[in-house]
Amino acid sequence: MTAAENVCYTLINVPMDSEPPSEISLKNDLEKGDVKLKTEALKKVIIMILNGEKLPGLLMTIIRFVLPLQDHTIKKLLLVFWEIVPKTTPDGRLLQEMILVCDAYRKDLQHPNEFIRGSTLRFLCKLKEAELLEPLMPAIRACLEHRHSYVRRNAVLAIYTIYRNFEYLIPDAPELIHDFLVNEKDASCKRNAFMMLIHADQDRALDYLSTCIDQVQTFGDILQLVIVELIYKVCHANPSERARFIRCIYNLLQSSSPAVKYEAAGTLVTLSSAPTAIKAAAQCYIDLIIKESDNNVKLIVLDRLIELKEHPSHERVLQDLVMDILRVLSTPDLEVRKKTLQLALDLVSSRNVEELVIVLKKEVIKTNNVTEHEDTDKYRQLLVRTLHSCSVRFPDMAANVIPVLMEFLSDNNEAAAADVLEFVREAIQRFDNLRPLIVEKMLEVFHAIKSVKIYRGALWILGEYCSTKEDIQSVMTEVRRSLGEIPIVESEIKKEAGELKPEEEVSVGPAQKLVTEMGTYATQSALSSSRPAKKEEDRPPLRGFLLDGDFFVAASLATTLTKIALRYVSLVQEKKKQNSFIAEAMLLMATILHLGKSSLPKKPITDDDVDRISLCLKVLSECSPLMNDIFNKECRQSLSHMLSAKLEEEKLSQKKESEKRNVTVQPDDPISFMQLTAKNEMSSKEDQFQLSLLAAMGNTQRKEAADPLASKLNKVTQLTGFSDPVYAEAYVHVNQYDIVLDVLVVNQTSDTLQNCTLELATLGDLKLVEKPSPLTLAPHDFANIKANVKVASTENGIIFGNIVYDVSGAASDRNCVVLSDIHIDIMDYIQPASCTDAEFRQMWAEFEWENKVTVNTNIIDLNEYLQHILKSTNMKCLTPEKALSGYCGFMAANLYARSIFGEDALANVSIEKPIHLGPEAPVTGHIRIRAKSQVIRLTSRALFLLVIFKKMCQAL
Repeated sequence: MTAAENVCYTLINVPMDSEPPSEISLKNDLEKGDVKLKTEALKKVIIMILNGEKLPGLLMTIIRFVLPLQDHTIKKLLLVFWEIVPKTTPDGRLLQEMILVCDAYRKDLQHPNEFIRGSTLRFLCKLKEAELLEPLMPAIRACLEHRHSYVRRNAVLAIYTIYRNFEYLIPDAPELIHDFLVNEKDASCKRNAFMMLIHADQDRALDYLSTCIDQVQTFGDILQLVIVELIYKVCHANPSERARFIRCIYNLLQSSSPAVKYEAAGTLVTLSSAPTAIKAAAQCYIDLIIKESDNNVKLIVLDRLIELKEHPSHERVLQDLVMDILRVLSTPDLEVRKKTLQLALDLVSSRNVEELVIVLKKEVIKTNNVTEHEDTDKYRQLLVRTLHSCSVRFPDMAANVIPVLMEFLSDNNEAAAADVLEFVREAIQRFDNLRPLIVEKMLEVFHAIKSVKIYRGALWILGEYCSTKEDIQSVMTEVRRSLGEIPIVESEIKKEAGELKPEEEVSVGPAQKLVTEMGTYATQSALSSSRPAKKEEDRPPLRGFLLDGDFFVAASLATTLTKIALRYVSLVQEKKKQNSFIAEAMLLMATILHLGKSSLPKKPITDDDVDRISLCLKVLSECSPLMNDIFNKECRQSLSHMLSAKLEEEKLSQKKESEKRNVTVQPDDPISFMQLTAKNEMSSKEDQFQLSLLAAMGNTQRKEAADPLASKLNKVTQLTGFSDPVYAEAYVHVNQYDIVLDVLVVNQTSDTLQNCTLELATLGDLKLVEKPSPLTLAPHDFANIKANVKVASTENGIIFGNIVYDVSGAASDRNCVVLSDIHIDIMDYIQPASCTDAEFRQMWAEFEWENKVTVNTNIIDLNEYLQHILKSTNMKCLTPEKALSGYCGFMAANLYARSIFGEDALANVSIEKPIHLGPEAPVTGHIRIRAKSQVIRLTSRALFLLVIFKKMCQAL
C-alpha cells in the first residue's frame, strides 16, 4: 500500500493562527464537553493526525465518549477520523480497540437513517483491513434491499471494492449483483451495478445487455455511458463482436446527453471505418460543438474532428460536411473560430469551394456591421486570410471575393486592411484577367483610405498596374483630389490668414466655465475649440498625412507618379499632352518638397525622402529608356520572384504534411513485436477509454510520447546518497499547471523507521498543495510518496526539503536526511509557436521588457549556433530557410515561443563571423529577448544564459 492511498482529501477549515492544542486539553474536551465542543475537538484531532502527529492516547477516549453520539456532524467527522487513524500496530496486527469500532460500523449499517447507512457504506470502500470487513458482510448484503436508492447504490460500490480487494469475503458477488441489476429500477443503482459487472464478470454484463439492447435509448445517461464503455471493451478485445453492437452505438448517437453522444461517436470511429459511420460520428461532433456553450468543450470536440481529418480515407467524407462545420462560426470565441476556419480550409476542394466562399463573404459583411465585440477586428482578419488562401488555391473564386474585400481597404482596422492589400497585390500579379476589375475597385475606394500604410500600398498597386490611358488619368485625378489645392504651402498660409481675419468681426459667444482636475476654474471659448477640429476635418487624406510629417508616403507617391508618367509617354504620341502630364507630376513633387522644407508640417521631411523625390524629378526630366525599364519592369519582376518563392514554400510544407499522413512501410523496415513496442506505437491498439482517463489524470506528457520508458528514466532525480540510512529518488512529472513528484523512499537499515515524513518546501512561483502523510517503513522496505505542486507562472523553480524519521526502540531525537534540490525546468512550459511577420513586429513594438545577452561561444559556424539555440530554448525560427541560406559572414533571425500560460517570448539573434580573425574564429554577436511581462523576460534571459554557458563549457 503506497502512501498516496492513505492520503485523505477532506479539507476542514481550522484557524491556524492559534497555538496547537495539547493532548490533555483535547482529551478533556472529548470527555466532558458538549456536542459543539466535541465537534471542534474532533476536527483538531483530525488536522493534527493529517499533519503527522501521533495521538494514541485519544483513541479509546473517542471510542468511549464520541462514538456513541447520534449527531450527524459527529458521525461524518468520525468517518474521516477512522479513515486516517492508524488501525494496526507497528508489526501489522489489528489494534484490539478496533473490535469496538467494528461493532459501531455494524450498528450504523443498520441505522434507520439512510444518510448514515450510505455514508458508512462509502467509508467501507476505503478500508483495507479484511478483519474489520468480515463481520460486516451480512449487514452490507442486507443494504442491497434497502428502500432508499442512496443506500443501495453505495452498497453496490462497497461490495465491488470488497470483492476486488478480498474476493474470499464475498465470492458470489457477480451473481448477487446480476440478480440485483435485473430487478433494480433506479438509474444510479443500475449504473453502479453494471459498472461492477464490467470489471468483475464481463460475460454476465453482456448477458444483461443482450436482454435489453433494444431499450438502451430509454436508459439514463449515466447507464448509457457505461454501456458504451462495455461495448468498446468487448469489441476492442474481440473484433468479431462489432456487428452485434454497432447498431446500439448508432442509436446512442441520438441520446439526449452530450457526454453519451461524444463517447458514442468516438467509439463508433474506432469500431468502424465505413463512410456512413464516419459521417454519422462527424455530424454528431458538429452538433455537439454548435449546441454546447462551453468553449473548452467546443475546442476539445474540434480537435476530434481534426484527428478524423488526418486519416486519408476519412478526409473525403468530411469534405461533404464543410458547410455544417462552418455553422460553428456562430460562436463568438476567437479561438474556436480560428480552428474552425483552419479545418474548413484544409477540407476545401473544387466541389465545395464556391459554397465556402459564399458563407465567408456573408461572415465578412456581418463583421462590418457588428463592432461591439472586442475580437471582431481579429475575426475579420481571419476571414480575409481564409478567403485569400481560397482564392490562391482556386483562382476562379478570386473574381467573387475581390469586390467584397476591397471595401475593407478603408477600414479602421489596419491589420485587416493590410491583409486585404496583400491579397489584392498577389491577385493582381497572378491573375491577368482580374487586373481591370481590381484597378477599377481600387480607384473607387482610394479616396476613403484612412491608414497611411494602406495608402502607400494602394499607391504602389495603382502605379504598377494601371496600363491604359484612362486609368492613368484616373490615378492622377485621385491623387490631385487627395492632395487638395496646390501649391500646398501658399494655400495653407492663405487658409490660416482667411481664418484669422473674420475672427475679429465674429462676436464670440459667452465663455463656458470649466473646472480643472486641480479644482480651479478655466475658461473655454466655443469658437476657439471648434475651429481647429473643423480645419482638421476638411483636409484631404494625403494632405493630412503630409502635414502630420509622414513624408515616406510622399516618396511612394513620387515613385508612382514617375511610373505612370513614363507609361503615359509610351502610350500617348502627342508631345504636348506628354509634356503636360509630366509637368503636372513634377509640380506635385516640387510642392511636396517645398512643404517638407517649410515649417508647416509637424515633422520636417527626412533626407532619404528628399533624395527619393529629387531622383524621381530627375528621371522625369530626362525620360530615358533605361529608367523606364527599371521603374516599369524590374519592380514587377521582383514581386513575381517573391510570390513564386512563397508559393514554393507553401507547396513544400503541404508536401511534408502529406508525407507525414501517408506512412509507407518499406520492405526493409524492422518488424515491431507487440511485447517490445513502445506505447505510442500502439495508439490504434490501445484502450481509448484508458487513454482518456490517463489524459484526465495528466499522464500524457508530450515529451514522453517518443519513448515513455526512456523519458521517465531521464527524469528521475536522485535525492540522497547510496550510503544514507534512507535512500530517496524522485520522478518529476510536469503537466500543464501541476507538477507531480513521485518519490521512492527506501529504508536501507535493519531497523523499523516510524513517522517517516517527506518535508518539502519551494522557491519561485510554486506552491505545495498538501503535506505528504507520514508512514512506517519496515527494515529494507520501500514505499512511494506522491506530492503535488501547483505552478502559477512561467518561472524556474526549486523544490527542496528533507526526510525525518524515528527509529523504533531508540530514545534519541528525530533523525533527518537532507535532500538534494529538484530544479524545475522552464522548458516544460515553453512550446514553439509561429506567427506572421507583421504580428511579430507588432508584438516587438508593444513589449516593453527587453534583455540583451552577449554571445560568448566556441562554435565557429553561424547555422550550427542558430540550430543549437533553437534546440536548447524550444523556440521556433520565423525567418525563412532561404533567407538564412548561403554564407555572408553575418546572420539575423527572429525566434518565437509561447508558454502554456499564454505568455509570448520573442528573440532576435544577430550574430556574425569575424573574418579578419581567421576561419577558426568563434561566432560573436548578441541576442535580444523581449516579453510582455518581466517574469518570462527574466526567465528567457536565464535560459539563453544557461544555453550559452553550457555550450561554452562543452567547448572548453
